[in-house]
Amino acid sequence: MDVAAEEQGKRIGRIRLERVKDASASTLLPFIERVVVPGSVIHTDGWDAYAGVSQKGYRHQVTKIQGSGQEAHELLPRVHRVASLLKRWLLGTHQGAVRKKHLEYYLDEFTFRFNRRSSRERGKLFRRLIEQALQYDPLTWTEVAAGKAATTRSAGSEPERTG
Repeated sequence: MDVAAEEQGKRIGRIRLERVKDASASTLLPFIERVVVPGSVIHTDGWDAYAGVSQKGYRHQVTKIQGSGQEAHELLPRVHRVASLLKRWLLGTHQGAVRKKHLEYYLDEFTFRFNRRSSRERGKLFRRLIEQALQYDPLTWTEVAAGKAATTRSAGSEPERTG
């Protein structure tokens, strides 16, 4: 799983989570390009797959964990805290009934909730939820249970109405 956490002083700003097939550069770099604005500082550990970040238009800050004498969660606290909170949320909310085929949905829901955790205007929260729901074609429960991914609705298309 890829985790991106925005730094806001000592706090965690917005996050992005994504399921990935492996930890290679061909997987990690496209994730960064999808979720981070070019020119931003990307703070990573010393993993070799991040070596091409600078060539993609980002400022790259590397903190090598191995040999530092510190733990990973001390050197990169935001991403580790997000991963820990996600694990606790999955265990608490879903009580062990988490299914691999639904992982993307869990990550999307956790990201949505986390990024709006301090929202003071519930009306805007509801509006944003509706806006996001309307971006995708509807799925039946059978399709969700089978692990079918939602597809983005094409511009101007209406959801199919039944009944």
